[in-house]
Amino acid sequence: MPFVSTGRGPAPDDESGAGPRSSQPNISVAATDLAKTRRQLTDAGGANRLDAAGLRQVLVDLHEFWLTSKGAELGIKPGSGMAIVAVGGLGRGELLPHSDLDLILLHEDLSPERVSEVADGLWYPLWDANIPLDHSVRTVPQALQVAGDDITAALGLLEARHIAGDEDLSSLLIGGVRQQWRTDIRNRFPAVVDHARDRWRRSGDIAHRAEPDLKNGRGGLRDVQLLGALAIAQLTDGMANLRPDSPNAGPQVAYQRLLDIRTELHRIAGRAREQVRAQDADEIGAALGIGDRFDLARVISDAARTIGYSTDVGLRTAGNALPRRGLAKLRRSPIRRPLDEGVVEHNGEIVLARNAIPSKDPGLILRVASSSARTGLPISASTLSRLADYAPELREPWPSEALSDLLVLLGSGPHMVAPIEALDRTGLWGRLLPEWGAVRDLPPRDAIHTWTVDRHLVETAVYAGSMTTRVSRPDLLLLGALIHDLGKGRGADHSMVGAELAVQVGNRIGLWPEDVAILSEMVRHHLLLPTIATRRDLDDPATAEEVVETLRHKRVLLELLAALAEADSRATGPGVWGDWKASLISDLVRRATRLLDGDELVAPEPLTEEMIEVAESGDFGVRLSPADGVHTYSVIMVAPDRPGLLSKMAGVLALNGLRSHSANVAHHRGRAVNRFIVVPAFGEPPEAGLLRQQLIAAVEGKVKVLDRLDKREKDSPVPTIGTVTSSPGASTSGKPPDDPEAVAANAVPALFAVAPPRVLWAEAPAAGEVLMELRTDDRLGLLSRVSDVMEQAGARVRWAKVATLGSTVVDTFCLVLAEDTPAARESLAEKIVAVCPVPRPRTDDEDDGTGPASFGGTGRSGVPIS
Repeated sequence: MPFVSTGRGPAPDDESGAGPRSSQPNISVAATDLAKTRRQLTDAGGANRLDAAGLRQVLVDLHEFWLTSKGAELGIKPGSGMAIVAVGGLGRGELLPHSDLDLILLHEDLSPERVSEVADGLWYPLWDANIPLDHSVRTVPQALQVAGDDITAALGLLEARHIAGDEDLSSLLIGGVRQQWRTDIRNRFPAVVDHARDRWRRSGDIAHRAEPDLKNGRGGLRDVQLLGALAIAQLTDGMANLRPDSPNAGPQVAYQRLLDIRTELHRIAGRAREQVRAQDADEIGAALGIGDRFDLARVISDAARTIGYSTDVGLRTAGNALPRRGLAKLRRSPIRRPLDEGVVEHNGEIVLARNAIPSKDPGLILRVASSSARTGLPISASTLSRLADYAPELREPWPSEALSDLLVLLGSGPHMVAPIEALDRTGLWGRLLPEWGAVRDLPPRDAIHTWTVDRHLVETAVYAGSMTTRVSRPDLLLLGALIHDLGKGRGADHSMVGAELAVQVGNRIGLWPEDVAILSEMVRHHLLLPTIATRRDLDDPATAEEVVETLRHKRVLLELLAALAEADSRATGPGVWGDWKASLISDLVRRATRLLDGDELVAPEPLTEEMIEVAESGDFGVRLSPADGVHTYSVIMVAPDRPGLLSKMAGVLALNGLRSHSANVAHHRGRAVNRFIVVPAFGEPPEAGLLRQQLIAAVEGKVKVLDRLDKREKDSPVPTIGTVTSSPGASTSGKPPDDPEAVAANAVPALFAVAPPRVLWAEAPAAGEVLMELRTDDRLGLLSRVSDVMEQAGARVRWAKVATLGSTVVDTFCLVLAEDTPAARESLAEKIVAVCPVPRPRTDDEDDGTGPASFGGTGRSGVPIS
């Protein structure tokens, strides 16, 4: 039997079979009383005013009482073969002042005449009283068919609740819908994800909208209901994704806050409204005791980001938990692939290794986050929970390993956003940076800013990650980008307050005192260049002189501020950075650079007594010893000097999973003496004797180091940050819909470039020698590949200083070129760039920057190759 009526408003007379409305005057009066009481409850003020939660509960009780009484009057009683079932707000027990009544009149295949009589007796009084109504009349099979065909209807029916009449009939529907949902979820899951993504595209992200849609936006009430649906399908644990002590105390509290705000929005607007408008925000904030509109915006952003993170985790968990069918059941369990010490990849997520002990490893949090950023893989929710429960605080100052992991995280571009958000939502980011709490979800005070202050800082670091090769200190650029606005929200000049906080942060994370001073000055003067360039006469010599005096003649600080100014502007909002502003700042920087004195040239480090001792012990020697840090080691390698030796030494280390953080390349009495500071990718380093044997085999040509490095990189099973992965639930080409990679990938697409490689030249003090500096992103065996290119070109390495600052390499080589001409330098630079990581595509044009092209502060122009 087809349904009798469905939709909003009265059904036509020829469909309902009912007489005119005047035939039911007594019923209309009772419904009018219901509407009057609704208005009184909503409009009540002073001592009679109910709080948001109390108002919702009273409205639920009021409408349940009316429906139960009216149903009994119409014969909707136990055993009658009819039942009233509520969905929507009444079904969830959280009816808002101006929410629709979403009702189903369920019947057991009764006669059309009887059903029409009861339906009209139930619907018409509500219509006459102007109570918004969304209604339908169905049998159980009809309702199940609708739920099977329509995702929206299915999600609504999963929240259905019996109100009046035959409870067995209601239970048959509710149980049937849930069973059908669990049975079909494997096939319906892609449609569920697409449904959510379409809603997010239409309504936007609540956390970063000026007038957010609390119901349908990303991070809103619908997302919590989606999590509930996935929990019913037994794919997730619903709302249990965040710890009670995490920011906003978890998704359940976040949901209640948004629900309270939406309740007050209805009450103040006098009608059903989902968008919080600016003109209503102050009144809503005051009614809830939150504060003004800025305080309200902060609460909304915090709640939405908590729910959004929980939704990401829920979708990813659900995708991995989908039941398998057919041959898929025979698929082997995913392999656990090592990524870092105590960190592995499992089933498309970052998890802890089985032997990891978080309570004894304070640096594990940052290794997990940096591994997520390097690979683009999300961090498992259970891993975050375990870290939050057991990981201790990092001692101050941080060990160098922890600082390096932080820099890797910050240098990974857009891939840093997801792990930082995950750490922040679970309370771990605040442990690393306690100062972050003051800017978390802090709304901007002007409309030009797109993001909240904390997200703006992260976005600035994202842009700075594509500029690291413009500066000689990429580590300070990334750190300055992350904390330049950290002084906001404290009631004083944020640049001055931020400079003091920068000292606090720099000392905690283990920077050298001189680097702490530069970091503090970056924050103090981060608005200097944009302000002067756009408001002063650049042709006036006093303008550039003022910049130089303010920065106390520090070339590196000028260089850093130029890059930070662009990153800050780009992260502020559309149109803030443009050709006009870029040209003004570039002109100012060039004028200021001419006034700067030259800094000291880079010089070789002297040999240590240990290096001399190993060099004099024999032709081939390897000494491995612990260095600063639990997982950091010093490796001294000695061999008779010959062409190609540096490439082979560095290659042997790379093949053994030893990542070079720094190196000192020198000579002693005809032997090459190279000292490397390395960190194993995971586990313990190999024995020194094994490294010595491999070095001898490489020197004798028995081991082709570069060929093995190419094969190792090609066969690497772990994706790199250049891999573009999908958003939650998005399909991956060539993979079945239930494949975890297709439905659970949650990394941010790679929209920005890795900073382009740059080769800079300067003259060395000694005649016949030249200094070459390479700035590029790191890759497996980079030092081995670069030194091989130089040696193949006939260039002899007199000495070298190698430094890996996060994921950016700044290597200085003192070379004797076979032919020192501009053309030879350019040719060598091009060959070196060819073995560096290839920049990823980005949405905006790449720019070589506004800083000086030379390095070392000599005043001699360099030749950037990018």
